[in-house]
Amino acid sequence: MKASIKSVIAFLILVPIFLFGQDAPTVESNAKAIADVQTNANYVWTLVAVFMVFFMQAGFAMVETGLTRAKNAINIMMKNLMDFAFGSLAYWLIGFGLMFGVTTTGWFGTDGFLLEDFAKEGDSWLYAFWMFQVVFAATAATIVSGAMAERTKFVSYLIYSVAISAIIYPIFGSWAWGSLYHGNGWLEGLGFIDFAGSTVVHSVGGWAALAGAIVLGPRIGKFTKDGKPKAIPGHNITLAALGTFILWFGWFGFNAGSTTVANTDIALIAVTTNLSAAAGAIAAMFTAWFAIGKPDGSMALNGALAGLVAITAGCANVSPLSAVIIGSLAGIIVVYSVLFIERILKVDDPVGAVSVHGVCGAFGTIAAGVFDINGFSWSVVGVQALGVVAAFLWVFPLAFILFKTIEKTIGLRVSPEEEMEGLDFSEHGMEAYPDFEKVS
Repeated sequence: MKASIKSVIAFLILVPIFLFGQDAPTVESNAKAIADVQTNANYVWTLVAVFMVFFMQAGFAMVETGLTRAKNAINIMMKNLMDFAFGSLAYWLIGFGLMFGVTTTGWFGTDGFLLEDFAKEGDSWLYAFWMFQVVFAATAATIVSGAMAERTKFVSYLIYSVAISAIIYPIFGSWAWGSLYHGNGWLEGLGFIDFAGSTVVHSVGGWAALAGAIVLGPRIGKFTKDGKPKAIPGHNITLAALGTFILWFGWFGFNAGSTTVANTDIALIAVTTNLSAAAGAIAAMFTAWFAIGKPDGSMALNGALAGLVAITAGCANVSPLSAVIIGSLAGIIVVYSVLFIERILKVDDPVGAVSVHGVCGAFGTIAAGVFDINGFSWSVVGVQALGVVAAFLWVFPLAFILFKTIEKTIGLRVSPEEEMEGLDFSEHGMEAYPDFEKVS
């Protein structure tokens, strides 16, 4: 295939020269023409992947809205919209420089803020690369909205979104991915494997979600007086299913796009991504069937997402068979994690964000070392485990302190009356479904 492409390019170059009497091309000019085509293809593929990952914001919004109550639908939509809007500016101002700027310590970058220092170098790749990274930052930020749904002040949530996009996510990202541009992170120096972000993106968002849900406390009516959880059904599983399909589609850009190169590697990455998601959905369905007596639809949807999260770290360095194993295990883990967090820890996570992204992200990162196609190595698995622990120790305490500070200053949670009425009206003065009768 590569030889055929080169032959076509050479033909297109040679024919005009022959017809119009130009000088014959040299080996160097042919090589440059082929290199230019490859460069342009890299730009196009990376930006197509950017647009697919950006569309995942809609997927997250649909999943979270569908799995929560109708009276909070606008609030969920606004959080997902503003995650990206505020996050984009925060990442441009500070985050990208911290993540990919030059560093002498391996802990964070020290230049490239507002892209000014980088732009002076005249590197046009900077803009394509920045676009790819900002949609990843938005993904980490938006994970938290589901775990904190139906009871969080809107303005307080915006402050958090800026903090994770500007500081929390970029600094950990610099440890693992800094050398993708100008940085040099300590964790990647040890050989840490996280190709597309099971830990860098998903566990970071998941551990912040856990901190937020703990500080907030459960929704009114979630637990009985003796501590037993009560189901609070989402208002539209159809929306949640649509969101899952959107996320599944966008994940091909998330994982395969992380090559940032238009080459043959993206084929295997797409296959492992798809197989893990499929296995996760099936495993979660059967696990829920066994654990709670029914093939629960929301658990199956989260199983697909769990498989996607888990394969994200190792999508480029595991076999298709390993991808099926990873996805299957993630599908089982996510069901029992949801039950454990709700029944044992008494943490109210309306959409299972902590389990899907935090727990399965950690599992997938370790699995990338266990199932490494180059062979098993305890040292590799040890580095993977170190990365998982480092992410938790960085994100959870910092996010907990942040949420506690917000709680003690401007307040983090809405009043009981506002929560009962719904955040759509109290926070935004609107109703998502004004033509339908309200049911208490």
